Amino acid sequence: MKKVFASLLTACALLGAQAWACTRVVYKGPNGNIITARSMDWKDDIAANLWVFPRGLERNGQVGPQSVKWKSKYGSVIASAWDIATTDGLNEKGLVANVLWLVESEYAKFNPAGTKQGLTISAWAQYVLDNYATVQEAVLDLGKESFVVVSDYIPGTQKFTTLHLSISDATGDNAILEYINGKLVIHHSPTYTVMTNSPVFGDQLALNKYWEGVPGTAMLPGTNRAADRFVRASYYINAIPQTEDTRTSVASVFSVIRNCSVPFGISSEAEPNISSTRWRSVADQKNKVYYFETVLTPNTFWVDLKKFNLAEGAKTMMLDLKEFSTFNGLSNANFKAAKPFQFVGI
Repeated sequence: MKKVFASLLTACALLGAQAWACTRVVYKGPNGNIITARSMDWKDDIAANLWVFPRGLERNGQVGPQSVKWKSKYGSVIASAWDIATTDGLNEKGLVANVLWLVESEYAKFNPAGTKQGLTISAWAQYVLDNYATVQEAVLDLGKESFVVVSDYIPGTQKFTTLHLSISDATGDNAILEYINGKLVIHHSPTYTVMTNSPVFGDQLALNKYWEGVPGTAMLPGTNRAADRFVRASYYINAIPQTEDTRTSVASVFSVIRNCSVPFGISSEAEPNISSTRWRSVADQKNKVYYFETVLTPNTFWVDLKKFNLAEGAKTMMLDLKEFSTFNGLSNANFKAAKPFQFVGI
């Protein structure tokens, strides 16, 4: 076991200089109190806005004539990146989707002139939120691989987009989807409550297994590396109070995701791509409330998805977060009607 741990730790050290950072964790309290939190860590400002999408939106995969097409079954609240991609969100059934960086990702080849349909990676999370109510439903359908996830370079950069996807639902079920060597790998278990970046998820589990034998009150790994954040999140999400009280549980989950965040402005010459946390979200899947905070504004605010009109034909709504806009508490009333953004494709 020590040899396995040493090999994995070496791999993490080598990957640390390449990978962008993020953390995702799921809390399971009594009486269906399920909460998913994530941090968004990025080297530069990753302009985010919050959007509420109703049911019945016609969408396509944005990869040309062979784009997969769908009509959204469920309304959702999401956090965008540059208003060209969905990075995180909660739908009206309590399903949460999060995309995090995974440098080892390698997607299947897409032939625009072929017979298999494609979906731009920028809409991967949104496709899940639009179409599925549970993790089981998503895993069964996505496992058929009826379309190819198509990636490309982040606009204006030389960095190719490499992501993996986590999903959790209101029952506490979880799945992690990764494309490794061109093949879809699905890790499905209610116990998969933590995900970070590199290494691939199976290796993350092996690293965490080693640390389970070390009392968390005696020692926890404390660096900003993905493997260390995985261990800390795994320990603390099980150490905080198990309660059905929403105020207490949301506060506890926020404290865990903050503990796994990277201090703003931190940099390392040896590891230039260790990235500062830009924002954090906490999704209350029982009550359908989406909490959000950015590091450059002082307040936590939230969105009650139940209080929006999500019927087909209802307006898409957007909360503009640019220019350090500051909100506090329930912020539904601050959303404005807006045309849905277009997912960036090829």
